[in-house]
Amino acid sequence: MSYEYKNNLEFKNLKNNNNMKTLKSIMLGLALLVVGTAAKATNKIEGDNLTKNYAINTYIDAMTRGKIQGFSEVVDQSAKFSMLRGTKVLSFSKTEVVDLLKANKNTEQDCVTSTSIVESNNDLAVVKVDMKYSSFTRSNYVTVTNTGSGWKITNVYSVFK
Repeated sequence: MSYEYKNNLEFKNLKNNNNMKTLKSIMLGLALLVVGTAAKATNKIEGDNLTKNYAINTYIDAMTRGKIQGFSEVVDQSAKFSMLRGTKVLSFSKTEVVDLLKANKNTEQDCVTSTSIVESNNDLAVVKVDMKYSSFTRSNYVTVTNTGSGWKITNVYSVFK
């Protein structure tokens, strides 16, 4: 055991002092661990991450890069996908589009993508997503709606030029 001599009257046990410091450090560490775990244990509210930007970026990632993670969550169950091919309008459901994207997962499109906001307010946004290929441009008019459980894609109308 080691001792420290102080003021001619007091001996201090250094070993016990170190033990107290160690015990205090351990208790502080445990307290921080419990508080941190409890803070992370809160339930995540569905729709917190479903913002306009997230929905549009997820759509672009799925269509141009084949990255489909999160796509199904940002598309409303009743969403309608329409495509004008010449004089014929083709319509697809969410399930048909998701199945097509899964079949072409991680397929990178050879195009340059740009976006512009056509209309935006607290309830609805229409965003034009242009996918410019070497010989044509696909313009997608994506409607994103505030559904109460986050912003979701409710309609996509595509035109080829």
